[in-house]
Amino acid sequence: MKVRTPRTVAEAEAIQDELRSLVDLTGPGPLRPARVAGVDVAYDGERLAAAVAVLDGTTLEVVERVVVGGRVAFDYVPGLLAFREMPALVEALGRLGTPPDLVVCDGYGLAHPRRFGLACHLGVLTGLPTIGVGKTAFVGSYAVPDAARGSWSELVLDGEVVGRVLRTRDGVKPVFVSVGHRVDLETACHNVLALTPRHRLPETTRISDRLSRMGLIENVAFE
Repeated sequence: MKVRTPRTVAEAEAIQDELRSLVDLTGPGPLRPARVAGVDVAYDGERLAAAVAVLDGTTLEVVERVVVGGRVAFDYVPGLLAFREMPALVEALGRLGTPPDLVVCDGYGLAHPRRFGLACHLGVLTGLPTIGVGKTAFVGSYAVPDAARGSWSELVLDGEVVGRVLRTRDGVKPVFVSVGHRVDLETACHNVLALTPRHRLPETTRISDRLSRMGLIENVAFE
């Protein structure tokens, strides 16, 4: 599906409302994906570098990586972050030799004021199963989960469960998991735990973050 870049906030919100009806929240999604991609974007003023790091789903070794340089496509507005990054992210994913079985976004999916965060947007445009893993709460309320790894509590917004607050390390701050597209919440959390054998954040997020920052330092082609 073609990336659409809005000119105004109202146009951006209208695009979100239109595309939200295409989101698949039930999946079930891949329980044991062979290839898992992490996506992240680093900024330097108006420049950005969008990175995709594809990991082997079993060993978590990097099997493919792509970095695309670009320019910010939309001003920063809370809830509309995806429009800044979407052209470069879709291009980066399109350059992969083999599509991943799952994409992990450093951000949110259903856990969003309009129920259409970055993970939903990217999933609908690419057709790939996607999930969002946020470092902090963007919306909603929750009870603090127990301290043990694997413990979780519901993330609730306006009476609706929009994600889970998941503990990936004993006694360490939890992450915020939400469905993006073509993956159910239980499967999303299963995959996040599989991607966090040593650290709080998924390996996909850690590696794509480093890759995007290196893209800025190495001055990948910016258009």
